[in-house]
Amino acid sequence: MPLIETLAAILGLAILAVATSYAVIALLAVLVWNRPRAALNSPRLPPVTVLKPLCGAEPGLYANLRTFCVQNYPEYQIVFGVRDLDDPALAVVRRLQTEFPALPIDVVINPQIHGSNFKVSNLINMMAKARHDVLTMADSDATVGSDYLRTVTAPLLDRRVGLVTSIYHDVPTKPIWSRLGAMYINEWYMPSVLLAWLFGHKGYVSGQTLCLRRDTLQAIGSLHTIANHLADDHRLGELVDGLGLRIVLSPYLVRAEHHEPTWRSLTRHELRWMRTIRLLRPRSFCLLFFSFSLPLAMLGLLLCALSPPVSTAAWAIFLTAVGARLALHFVPRLHSDRPMLADLWLLPAHDLLIGWVWLRAFFTSRVTWRGSEFDLGADGVMRQRS
Repeated sequence: MPLIETLAAILGLAILAVATSYAVIALLAVLVWNRPRAALNSPRLPPVTVLKPLCGAEPGLYANLRTFCVQNYPEYQIVFGVRDLDDPALAVVRRLQTEFPALPIDVVINPQIHGSNFKVSNLINMMAKARHDVLTMADSDATVGSDYLRTVTAPLLDRRVGLVTSIYHDVPTKPIWSRLGAMYINEWYMPSVLLAWLFGHKGYVSGQTLCLRRDTLQAIGSLHTIANHLADDHRLGELVDGLGLRIVLSPYLVRAEHHEPTWRSLTRHELRWMRTIRLLRPRSFCLLFFSFSLPLAMLGLLLCALSPPVSTAAWAIFLTAVGARLALHFVPRLHSDRPMLADLWLLPAHDLLIGWVWLRAFFTSRVTWRGSEFDLGADGVMRQRS
C-alpha cells in the first residue's frame, strides 16, 4: 500500500472515530436528559413577576403569550414592555387584558435606551412595574404549560441558588427557512448544551427562561450591567456565579416558535448565534468542526475510500455516525406534533449550512439583530453601526 494511501486511511479512520464519538455521546446526553424524573412540588409558592419584552406582532404571539396567563400558580403578575406606542404587539396585550381581567397585567411603553442591547433596555424600563421579589424573564416566542411557573421558580427557594434557566425546543413555522433554523437549535445546539451538562459544565444560561430574586439582581448591579452585551443571558450567569450562587438548569422544556421568512433572515440569525458562541468560547471555537458529525464522517469515509482494505471498518464506523445523527434528528420530534419524516430530506443541507456559517463566523465581527447592525467587540459589547 503506497504511503499516501496509508496516511489517508489513518487520517480517515481518525476523522470517522471523532465524528462518530461526538454523535454517540451527544445522543447519550439527550437521552439522559429526557429520562423520566419526579415533578418538583413545593408547598411554598412566593409571588412572582413575569417580565415579557415584546417587539412586533410575530407569528403566534397571542397563543404564546396566552400560555403565561393560565398558569397554575396562586399569585403572579405579568409585565409586558414595548419601546414604541405603535408596536402591533400592544393589540395582542390589550386582548389578553380583556380576556383575563382578574390577572394583574401591566404594560410599559418606554422608548428610553440604556445600552446597545434593546431587549435589556426594554427589561430595565419594565422593572419599574415589577411588584414581586421573584422575577421570571421569558422571551416573546415561548409557549409553556400551566405548570411552568411552579417548576422554574421552585429551585429559588434554596438561597444557594441564584439563577434558574432552561433548555428549549424550537417549533418552526411553515417556511423552509424556519424548519432549517429549528433544526439548528434542536439537533445541534441543544445536544451540545446537554453534552456539556453531562460532563459537569454549569455555565449555560438561556434567555428563554431567567428566574432570579430581586436581591440577586441588585447584588450584581441591576440589569444595567448587561445592557451592552450581545450574550446578555450568559453575562448574567457569569455575574450570578461571581456571587458564589448556583445556576440551576430546570427540567422544564420550553417550546419556542421559530420563524425565518427568508434565507437572508436565517443566515443572519445563525451567524449571530455562531458569533456569540465564538465570543463565549474563543479558544475552543475552532474545535466546533468536530461536532458537525455528518459532514465530518463523510470526509473520513472519502479518505478511507483510497484504501480498500480498511473500507469495511470505515463503513461500519460511518454507519454508526449516520445512525446516531438520525437519532439526534428524530428524538427532539418526540416533543413535537410535526410528522417524524417531514424534514428528513433537509438534514444534509442543514449540516452543510451550519459548517458554512461556522466558517463565516471567523471572518466577521458584525451581527444583525431586529433589523439593526452592530459591531461586536472582543469583550462581548455591541456597538450599533451608524
